[in-house]
Amino acid sequence: MFVAVFLWLVTIVVFVIYLFQLHMKLYMVPWPLVLMIFNVGATVLYITAFITCSAAVEPTSLKGTRPYNQRAAASFFSCLVMIAYGVSAFFSFQAWRGVGSNAATSQMAGGYS
Repeated sequence: MFVAVFLWLVTIVVFVIYLFQLHMKLYMVPWPLVLMIFNVGATVLYITAFITCSAAVEPTSLKGTRPYNQRAAASFFSCLVMIAYGVSAFFSFQAWRGVGSNAATSQMAGGYS
């Protein structure tokens, strides 16, 4: 529960920073590196949450009961969020390295001016 609430709050803060373009005013902060570290940390924390939730599902309990359904759902959704943060970590790693480019920069770099 701590992992989910804490990372949700931090994600909202990062979203607000990018929504209001405050990252442009805080130019001294290396934002691609900060986002990569955040996403990798969130992925690691959600891996532990996924393992914990999966271990809490008791295979000997009845599959239609409420505790089984709640633990199985928590395990499933923590796996989905872990994958989402993992993909985001991959893309933020590419942005940090400068691998990706958009259509405008690739056209200008190709001599189509």
